[in-house]
Amino acid sequence: MKYISALDKSREWNVSPRRVQVLCKEGRIEGAIKQSGVWLIPSTSTYPAQKRKDIKQRNLKVLSLFSGCGGMDLGFEGGFEIFPSSFNERLCKSWEIEKKDGKIFLPRTRFETVFANDIRPDAQTAWINYFSKRGTSREIYYLDSIVDIVKLHKDNKIDIFPKDIDVVIGGFPCQDFSVAGKRLGFSSQKSHTGSEIKIEEPTTENRGQLYIWMKEVIELVQPKIFFAENVKGLTNLGDVQKIIESDFSSICEDGYHVFPARVLLAADYGVPQSRERVIFIGVKKSELRKDITDILLRDGCLPPELDPYPQQTHSDNGILGTKPYCTTEQVLSDLLEPEDSKDKDQQSYSKAKFMGKHCQGQAEINLNKIGPTIRSEHHGNIEYRRLSLENGGKNFKEIEDGKKERRLTVRECARIQTFPDDYIFIQPGEGHYKNVSSSDAYKLIGNAVPPLMAYHLAKRIEELWSNYFAE
Repeated sequence: MKYISALDKSREWNVSPRRVQVLCKEGRIEGAIKQSGVWLIPSTSTYPAQKRKDIKQRNLKVLSLFSGCGGMDLGFEGGFEIFPSSFNERLCKSWEIEKKDGKIFLPRTRFETVFANDIRPDAQTAWINYFSKRGTSREIYYLDSIVDIVKLHKDNKIDIFPKDIDVVIGGFPCQDFSVAGKRLGFSSQKSHTGSEIKIEEPTTENRGQLYIWMKEVIELVQPKIFFAENVKGLTNLGDVQKIIESDFSSICEDGYHVFPARVLLAADYGVPQSRERVIFIGVKKSELRKDITDILLRDGCLPPELDPYPQQTHSDNGILGTKPYCTTEQVLSDLLEPEDSKDKDQQSYSKAKFMGKHCQGQAEINLNKIGPTIRSEHHGNIEYRRLSLENGGKNFKEIEDGKKERRLTVRECARIQTFPDDYIFIQPGEGHYKNVSSSDAYKLIGNAVPPLMAYHLAKRIEELWSNYFAE
């Protein structure tokens, strides 16, 4: 048998040498041997599947739509690292965390992704590269429009969606509801594939009505619960929120109870970012336990013990029990400058020139506060890690240390979104998979749901599962 070093394997698996050594010590790499204090690993070894703690209950199957690079998927599954400042040990006592190498390792949940989809080939490449290292089959990611997938399933009688789905999640496209766009809402001029619509008549196949197709999937697979995510701007665009809530409620002929949508601020859950997102949650009425059906479905105040939305863990005004907001400095300070880093995602950053404060994205992050919303933008709209004094820079210590004016790197954007460092975004294309460039990576990260915020949603529902549903 041919053996190679832990360093060589770490490069092959895109993880740190230290991580490979730990896996060897835990006996999770079959055939690994230690000679003269050095670990030697069979060259044919594959990255071991993620360890799961012994869970008496069965895993809960998750069907993911508009998956992108998998921020929401990762959050629902758990099993990733965050910074200590993002974790509130007082309010999250039930989380069986591990502390290692100065970070907090969040435990795996009961949720398991069994289907994912998106129309972006670069999203598929990034998703598959990361989740396959966690033991997930790359075959479950469908590269296609949700419209075409539903039509294929219904019209051609092809069973695309897995059976016995427990949860459907998805962040349907937000460009037509965002305050940063034209706000055409349901009248989007883009099709479900992102191309221009050339017909005059209204169509449910436009980008602004893709939630209707998420509704179609929910009708087909009938999960016990679903989560839909979008931008805060949706809530103040006419009656859009009420219409969407009503449409979701009508699934299976009034078969779902949809809670009043709520806007969540990512910073309230340990994410170092001013990102606000509206979350729709619906539960299947026929699956609810009989003793709580009347409580959940009656009008009026929902009891806190049955509230599906997670408790706030961080604040900037000292709310009892909360920790201060996690700052950008707390998650970025240990990163080397791009020219000194060996991480390709940290080496890559936009070289677009400063265009003046009147343009979007020409601001410098405040190291002492939460970061700006990481947007799915082109290079010229990526915020600055630091500006020069001439351009109004205020991160004086870094400027005095001679660090040059530059925009945020791909890795820095990923950290502000709470993606772990073992998620490698910039990838070469292999076989029929598309490569992921730095421009692609910025867009994928900006489009994603922060994994940590999604984890809070998942843990809250995991906690309430036996209260809601009879197993």
